[in-house]
Amino acid sequence: MTVVDPNPEAIRPELTPAPGGRSGFRLPGANLQVGVAVVWLSVIVLLPLAAIVWISAKGGWDAFVSAVTSPSALASFRVTLTISVVVTLANLVFGLLIAWVLVRDDFPLKRIIDAIIDLPFALPTIVASLVLLALYGPSSPVGIHIQHTAWGVGVALAFVTLPFVVRAVQPVLLELDREVEEAAASLGANNLTIFVSVILPALAPSLLSGAGLAFSRAIGEFGSIVLIGGAIPGETEVSSQWIRTLIENDDPAGAAAISIVLLAISFVVLFILRYLGARAAKREQAAR
Repeated sequence: MTVVDPNPEAIRPELTPAPGGRSGFRLPGANLQVGVAVVWLSVIVLLPLAAIVWISAKGGWDAFVSAVTSPSALASFRVTLTISVVVTLANLVFGLLIAWVLVRDDFPLKRIIDAIIDLPFALPTIVASLVLLALYGPSSPVGIHIQHTAWGVGVALAFVTLPFVVRAVQPVLLELDREVEEAAASLGANNLTIFVSVILPALAPSLLSGAGLAFSRAIGEFGSIVLIGGAIPGETEVSSQWIRTLIENDDPAGAAAISIVLLAISFVVLFILRYLGARAAKREQAAR
């Protein structure tokens, strides 16, 4: 016995042209979905950003410039940006290496190690700082003492930002066409040539995206460096710690001004890296 749907169109998604001339499924009530998404984005992101801008503007432009160009602020920017750039570059190398091992190699406890990569996402950052202090502090069981040093801040930032690179690269590495690598090898290319000419260009967009996220997280990190860093002005005091100092000294406008600078730096870096990643992806597609 065959049952005929009396009104099949009532329950099926409508196939309509998507923006740019492409066709795709468009669920009923799509305009409502867009509206809800915009409202939620405004409440969670845009309104807090507007509030920070409003607070930073309370004292006027002169007060803003004075706050972000004070010797303490400039010293915190220098420490923050220097360590963040070094940590991001290190995580690019080691994050790619870890992603490669997890995707291309089989070894005991692989699933456990893969799960550990996400631990910094779930672990409270103050707990990370406590763990690092226990491992590298005055009572270090391994004999390495980096508390209140730039090395300590760097290790803490590397700990919390490494997963961004690994998780950005890993899915792309999984989808790479191994036949292209095999074809290059059959033509006489060595492993280094295959990696540089075939694999790295395909991974460039994801590497840049992961690097941007890692850098943005690093310049705004606070919890993981509280105990291991020590907030020594000009040496280990990062901008987030200087913001806390300004708040404790009843200067919310100055703290907001420093926050605006960090947000601007983060946005510019993310925009540039996303742009470069998009161009790299287009070049890769054109080369196929």
